[in-house]
Amino acid sequence: MAPIPKLILKRCSTGLLTLFLVSIIIFFAIELLPGDAAQQLLGQSATPETLAALREQLGLNQPVVLRYIQWLGGVATGDFGMSLANKRPVGELIAGRLGNTLFLAAYAAALAIPLSLTLGLLAALWRNSLFDRLSSLLTLTSISFPEFFVAYILILFLAVRTSLFPSLATVDATTSLVERLYICFLPAVTLTLVIAAHMMRMTRAAIINLLASPYIETARLKGQSPFKVISRHALPNALAPIVTVVTLNLAYLVTGVLVVEVVFVYPGLGQLLVDSAAKRDLAVVQGCCLIFAAIYIFLNMFADIIAIATNPRLLHPR
Repeated sequence: MAPIPKLILKRCSTGLLTLFLVSIIIFFAIELLPGDAAQQLLGQSATPETLAALREQLGLNQPVVLRYIQWLGGVATGDFGMSLANKRPVGELIAGRLGNTLFLAAYAAALAIPLSLTLGLLAALWRNSLFDRLSSLLTLTSISFPEFFVAYILILFLAVRTSLFPSLATVDATTSLVERLYICFLPAVTLTLVIAAHMMRMTRAAIINLLASPYIETARLKGQSPFKVISRHALPNALAPIVTVVTLNLAYLVTGVLVVEVVFVYPGLGQLLVDSAAKRDLAVVQGCCLIFAAIYIFLNMFADIIAIATNPRLLHPR
């Protein structure tokens, strides 16, 4: 088998194995939580007979290994079980919230990627200039603060004091796209400020590393402008590490929105996870955790595949 397809197949196998191991950790970690789910649902006044009947109905009296196998088999067929809190299918609850989370992540990515790439290109073009130092300082400062702090600062200045944007990102199925973009602007900017530094610094470093290459020196000797040298010669060869770091940050965007969704009361998958954990709705918690893990593993696997497919040593072996 050729090197590239073999490595890609290996990465895909590793990703599936990782997801399987993560599913084991998720299920058994939730099983180790203190308390009794049946007691939580029925309250302290429930009789032992009622508790025993509910445990049998929920399958809690079965061995934990058997319950894990049944849960994994259901997940493989798209059945995440039933919510203990509202008696609705977990898959239905997740589907209703996952779209909102993906929209917020895509919104933040649409803001962060062009901004980061532009800042990285300009910082490499004007290396060690005042612009380079200021952009590095601002981006590194924004990433040094936790998401909730950045969110509350934005709410204070852009929602409370100036009323430019709403402080709560409350949307539903009837919200139009334009209105949704306006309502979700503050949470999207919060995520943008958190991830922009990674992509900006990687773009800058990748471009600067290539500027000392012989073909870059040749382009300069031909009299091409610095911007043309970077945009036409350096940037295409620096795309592999840039695309990799962009993909990894997209993985963070999808899985790291939990805090931002809670701050802005955004009806996404992270908010559903927090609400379900508070209600001890274990089936929903397990489903949300598994979806987050699957997305994160898939995007990391996708980043590895891109790095393999764009590796010149593999594309042009001697």
